[in-house]
Amino acid sequence: MSIKAVAVLIGETVKGVVHFEQEGLDSPVHIYGEVLNLTPGLHGFHIHQFGDTTNGCISAGPHFNPFRKTHGSPNDTERHLGDLGNILADESGMAKFDFSDKFIRLNGPHSIIGRAIVVHNDPDDLGQGGTELSKTTGNAGGRLACGVIGITNI
Repeated sequence: MSIKAVAVLIGETVKGVVHFEQEGLDSPVHIYGEVLNLTPGLHGFHIHQFGDTTNGCISAGPHFNPFRKTHGSPNDTERHLGDLGNILADESGMAKFDFSDKFIRLNGPHSIIGRAIVVHNDPDDLGQGGTELSKTTGNAGGRLACGVIGITNI
């Protein structure tokens, strides 16, 4: 059973599309897409609690964290479910990415469908920055663009 979802990212200048695919109920989720108009370098990339953009990306709330863990890297077991690390923008401001995450799901009680994905201004320090924000947000800064994750028919 394959499940597919998509999010269209919208910000003041930053735009993009993120695709999600899960082949089986317990399979990793394949995440791929591109984001445009970023400053070159790393940008935090997270799934946030709410699929609400009524007041811009701030309405998306905190990182999706149903198990009440501290912030970490995508490879850590001690991490928010929404912690996807960083995406890398090239010198033209485009970030193309293609990776899988073994913790998030497009099905079940902790599905990410209906939540928001957010691209941040700064790099995510993956919980290793030694500051209070490091353990909650990865110190990734402001929210440049976001989109609600919805089921797709493609």
